[in-house]
Amino acid sequence: MKELLETLVELQALELGEVKIKNAEAKIARLRKKIPAQVLGHYDRLMARGKKGIVPVRNQACTGCHLRVPIAVIMTLVHGKDLQLCDSCGRYLYLPDDARAAFLSKSVQAKSKETPGSKSPGNHA
Repeated sequence: MKELLETLVELQALELGEVKIKNAEAKIARLRKKIPAQVLGHYDRLMARGKKGIVPVRNQACTGCHLRVPIAVIMTLVHGKDLQLCDSCGRYLYLPDDARAAFLSKSVQAKSKETPGSKSPGNHA
């Protein structure tokens, strides 16, 4: 799944002119062949409307619409199990390596703050 996301990011960078290389059209054609038709169709619809087709998640928010992304979606991205769409704007989401590391370190810190014997819904005296 990570390879597909990387292909989409690379394709978008070439199509938007963010990266300039020789033979860009040939590279774009090669990348498009690697992407399943259903995914490419959704990506193309977004691009046709002037929107980016794939955007990173930063600080638990979609950078396309800046709305918060559910934690379950972020965890799926962390594990790389499936493609995820933003519920608000419909763009494909990916988690850059630096954001993945930051999210994992925050979740580890949150777990370490939980102490044994702290109040939980089931502990009543």
